[in-house]
Amino acid sequence: PQAEPVADILPLSVQEPVLVEPVPEPEPVAAQPVLQPVQPAQAVVPITAPVVPAPAPEAEAGKVGFFARLKQGLSKTSASIGEGMASLFLGKKAIDDDLLEEIETRLLTADVGVEATSVIIKSLTQKVARKQLTDAQALYTSLQGELAAMLKPVEQPLVIKAEHRPFVILVVGVNGAGKTTTIGKLAKKLQLEGKKVMLAAGDTFRAAAVEQLQVWGERNHIPVIAQHTGADSASVIFDAVQAAKARGIDVLIADTAGRLHTKDNLMEELKKVRRVIGKLDADAPHEVLLVLDAGTGQNAINQAKQFNQTVTLTGLALTKLDGTAKGGVIFALAKQFGLPIRYIGVGEGIDDLRTFEAEPFVQALFAERERP
Repeated sequence: PQAEPVADILPLSVQEPVLVEPVPEPEPVAAQPVLQPVQPAQAVVPITAPVVPAPAPEAEAGKVGFFARLKQGLSKTSASIGEGMASLFLGKKAIDDDLLEEIETRLLTADVGVEATSVIIKSLTQKVARKQLTDAQALYTSLQGELAAMLKPVEQPLVIKAEHRPFVILVVGVNGAGKTTTIGKLAKKLQLEGKKVMLAAGDTFRAAAVEQLQVWGERNHIPVIAQHTGADSASVIFDAVQAAKARGIDVLIADTAGRLHTKDNLMEELKKVRRVIGKLDADAPHEVLLVLDAGTGQNAINQAKQFNQTVTLTGLALTKLDGTAKGGVIFALAKQFGLPIRYIGVGEGIDDLRTFEAEPFVQALFAERERP
């Protein structure tokens, strides 16, 4: 009889089964392939045997694996920003107005946005005028620097403060942005860090969202507080905060509805949720995280504006970067809102919800890719 809700839910969420696969990952099994190549080397050069360099390659491999996945996840956006830019500079020695115009066009078509693009172009043009950049290669390097500098201020990882128990994360966003999936991945991430996590199924209008969280919670031994479909979202989350306090939970992650066609109702409901949580803990919610689908491009800007006006956001999670060429919107978001970008989603695996870092992000955009 238990199989039915699962069967019910899988077609509604393609990514759901993927969340479960990496559960055994913490086991040290993964480390073995990294160590194996070391052995033949020892046979050839016996002198290195007493030295213990094994952990270093392992850490390196971890880094390389992380970067390779990021690079792969950003390949579509890179085609318009990174690799696309590289092709402009091929064989170019001198800097001219045409080149700067081409760069501007590329940035705009990658959804970097008018405001962010004009800031970058203005800065580059000034550097050229001051003779700080004398050839195309220097301009190319400087462009990457400008892009990284724009993202640096929003590189602020989420810190779960121990003095807040439970630390309440209210997750908001329109349906389809990947909210429920992001909650699942984030919960697993925090659980692996040794935190006691609880979920609140506050998206009470979509039975699928509630079931998805419940099935997911059962598989990962994470408690889920839920009520019947159509229940009052604020009351579900209120119950969850009380339950989390009683059970000594470290982090409570609350899902919320995302029906934008009834925008005013939705926004009122979110305000109510905020007020209700505040009654139990004046400082809560401690994080209001907006989940945005990078594929919506400039539309993500409008969503951020609306949600920020209603519930005052404290962070962003930009998902589905692997499926779109519009990842440049991250620069537009950084420039326009300056809100911390907590996480980026670059794939379906549980490890593909990554803490955002500006420099690796820009490096991955501009990294050379193998030609098929």
